[in-house]
Amino acid sequence: MHKRITFRNMATSTVMEEYASKQLKKIEDFLAEEKTPIYIDLVFEPSKVHEHHRVELRVKTPNYDRISNYEHEGMPFYEVVDRVIDVMYYELHEDKKRMVEDRKMVGRHEEFKKQR
Repeated sequence: MHKRITFRNMATSTVMEEYASKQLKKIEDFLAEEKTPIYIDLVFEPSKVHEHHRVELRVKTPNYDRISNYEHEGMPFYEVVDRVIDVMYYELHEDKKRMVEDRKMVGRHEEFKKQR
């Protein structure tokens, strides 16, 4: 698993990096059984003028290719990070549900044709 945390237009913060790593743990756990290679990229881009931070999270695996980003004025940086990670976690679960449903339907098309 390749995990990269990038800070744009700001100095590297070990506190933010540790917080982000702790929050990314649930996505890493979700992708633990996934085929490799797994890439997780988290990009922090704060605003210097206003409290208008931008965070982007990219997850790329053989089965998933997702981007989640969020920016909102007036929200603290930690809340923006939490929101981006929560949205990504939800989207990955929804994708997994769709894949499982698709796998269940693969061999059943003939059954449904007979019922009609």
